[in-house]
Amino acid sequence: MNLTYFLFFICIIVCTLIITYWAAKRSKTTNRFYTAAGSLTGFQNGMAIAGDFISAASFLGIVGTIAINGYDGFLYSIGFLVSYLIVLFLIAEPVHRLGTYSLGDVICSRFPGDNMRWLMAIGAFTISILYMIPQLVASGFLLRLLLDIDYSISVVIIGGLMTIYVVFGGMVATSWVQIVKTVVLMSGTFMLSLIVFSNFNWNTADLIERVKEGTPLGGEFFLPGHLFENPVEFLSLQLALIFGTAGLPHILIRLFTVRNTLEVRRSLISSTWIIGLFYLMTLILGLGTVALLGYHTMIEADPTGNLAAPLLAKEVGGDFLLAFISAIAFTTIVAVVAGLVISATTAFSHDIYHHIIKKGKSTEKEQLRAARWTALGIGLISTLFALRLETINVTFLVSMTFIVAAASNFPVLLLTIYWRRFNQIGAISGMASGLAASLILVVLGPHIMNPDGGWIAREAVISLHNPGIIAIPIGFLGAYLGTVFSPKQSQTEAEFRRFFKKSQTGIESRGDSA
Repeated sequence: MNLTYFLFFICIIVCTLIITYWAAKRSKTTNRFYTAAGSLTGFQNGMAIAGDFISAASFLGIVGTIAINGYDGFLYSIGFLVSYLIVLFLIAEPVHRLGTYSLGDVICSRFPGDNMRWLMAIGAFTISILYMIPQLVASGFLLRLLLDIDYSISVVIIGGLMTIYVVFGGMVATSWVQIVKTVVLMSGTFMLSLIVFSNFNWNTADLIERVKEGTPLGGEFFLPGHLFENPVEFLSLQLALIFGTAGLPHILIRLFTVRNTLEVRRSLISSTWIIGLFYLMTLILGLGTVALLGYHTMIEADPTGNLAAPLLAKEVGGDFLLAFISAIAFTTIVAVVAGLVISATTAFSHDIYHHIIKKGKSTEKEQLRAARWTALGIGLISTLFALRLETINVTFLVSMTFIVAAASNFPVLLLTIYWRRFNQIGAISGMASGLAASLILVVLGPHIMNPDGGWIAREAVISLHNPGIIAIPIGFLGAYLGTVFSPKQSQTEAEFRRFFKKSQTGIESRGDSA
């Protein structure tokens, strides 16, 4: 075991546990536990959103994807960035005004009822678990690689830490762990980018020439077509990334952690700038990996390219910089997983326990106890899944998460807020059809069905690796057909106008003329 690596990891663990201890004293109410009582500023929340969104797949995966596939690798990251424009202009402010703790609150502000809460909670739980598993698997491999710790022990360590953060610190601890992660991530990435440029005397032209020499693609490295040979595949993936963010529960519940819509706007503008700068730096790191390490050296060390950033760090800064960058990757995983746990916890304890089981009559103490036990259970479930999936490639679960969110949550959220005729049956059918379609299409696709090492050794029924281009329209179509073919609902024009006025202004009206 390398002592330098070990000390960096211990430092990260101690710092985050200190944050949790501090936050535990401030998480004595459900408002504090679920939303930090709206105490974050827009910029703080923007950093937390960036920390929640930039996963291990982004930090480790995008750098490697750029190093291997060139232009297409960078294009992959653009979808993540553009997605925040959809959230900013269409979703963010109405969600903040209509919700309290969960997405179930937002939908039920127009369509109250246990069925809607069940469906929204199931969707949030499914998305959170799907996203959590690859993060935990990645953490297991990272710790095993760097500290020579058994995979199972590594996963248990990460699973235990994320559970401690949420059980004791709630949203307060989760938010500040994510803020610290963003500061460390941006600082480390910026420093590594500067070191890369300094190796070429700050001359971009020299860097580009070395890239052409270091990759088997030569000058074509900067041309499209190396990752997305099929334009439909590329379009499908981009649709899932762009619309999926607007349906991710762990991102949207962060809109409840600020006081007002002005801070919501500041949150999203801040996070967009941070995420945009981060992906720009991943471009530099991807180019630097090819130029300084060379394609073949990187592939020999790791055929997937996921270790491109740590390998680059070791090349330009030795063991110390490698330890620092690896600690950043570790912090990235911990922060994202903590955000997913709090999202799933809120969906179950608030929507199902408080509203459905207790009919909204549970006490503050009962709600907190249920939330903490829920967090413990979710941490245990996700850890057990990760332990069982050590030998299976689960990277597709990240893109699958975005497809599920884009096909189920996003259509229902959008139509609930903006379509006057939309009704509860349409919301239920849209949520159910989008969720079912996305899961079935992935099962029938080449991620699962593949003669060469797939979970099912046969040819795929659906050739698309990312079937968002099919699943997303099915979600919208299910919502539309459920609405137009259902019996006329009792909601009046005046009721919708009151709802719409509240979603756009926050003003609640009682009169029919609102």
